[in-house]
Amino acid sequence: MKQISLGNTAVSLPQVALGCMRISSLELPAAEQLIGTALECGVNFFDHADIYGGGESERLFARAAHLNADRREQVILQSKCAIHDGFYDFSRDYILKSVDGILQRLQTEYLDILLLHRPDTLMEPEEVAEAFDRLQSSGKVRWFGVSNHNPMQIALLNRACGGRVLIDQLQLSLTECGMIDAGLNVNMHKDDGINRDGSVLEYCRLNGITIQAWSPFQYGFFEGTFVGNNEKFPKLNEVLSRLAAEYGVTPTAIAAAWICRHPAGIQLIAGTTSPARLREICAGAGTELSRAEWYELYKAAGKTLP
Repeated sequence: MKQISLGNTAVSLPQVALGCMRISSLELPAAEQLIGTALECGVNFFDHADIYGGGESERLFARAAHLNADRREQVILQSKCAIHDGFYDFSRDYILKSVDGILQRLQTEYLDILLLHRPDTLMEPEEVAEAFDRLQSSGKVRWFGVSNHNPMQIALLNRACGGRVLIDQLQLSLTECGMIDAGLNVNMHKDDGINRDGSVLEYCRLNGITIQAWSPFQYGFFEGTFVGNNEKFPKLNEVLSRLAAEYGVTPTAIAAAWICRHPAGIQLIAGTTSPARLREICAGAGTELSRAEWYELYKAAGKTLP
């Protein structure tokens, strides 16, 4: 498994992580098989959130992963907090309480990474910094990041938090790639040229922040997958299938390779519950597309270049 860096640190992460949002739907043996397959493929990074399955995803993972002391040090556990009963909450006390709940459900003494899930416009950056201080000094959390934040929100947090925001988890796929569209259509009077995220891609590259891609095979906001959807994405699936045949992988692998080809060193969050599909995705991380193929896929998704 190809390795990338955690932000601007020397810590290595696998380019593919297993997203655990849906594992609460599995029976214990199936969850054990999924986690075992991940580890066989070199995917030792597991992405959680306290809201996934109402906490049941974390509980089932703890039962299925069998993390004894030695095995715990071989995996990277990430979880998120701040989505709370219909609003967002970056208060110090809520962050601290959330982490205690996450640790209890995961049956571990520490998280490798904690992300703040959605921006809280009522946040006090100094209060977040105090929560980070307590969590880090107590050994409960090693590193920190955010999800779905724009550059100025990250900068505001990092000013108080001493640059400890090392990750931004963002929606990114072949069809949902506004952060790429805007950079390719600078100064153009077209929808793809609208900068909706404050140049978050370039900001993260400049500041040593790792981007994690959620919903890497979805279109819209959880509307469905574009892979195999020939009715809605005929040209894209034609190109995915042709390149898959040429590289000896699957169309899903090619869609994964498109994200992994970007020089930003993006980590793909694979939210699958299928061991076979996870193997396909991992094969994509090891597939190096040419520049021409990358742009061909981009245009096949319905994008245009100036």
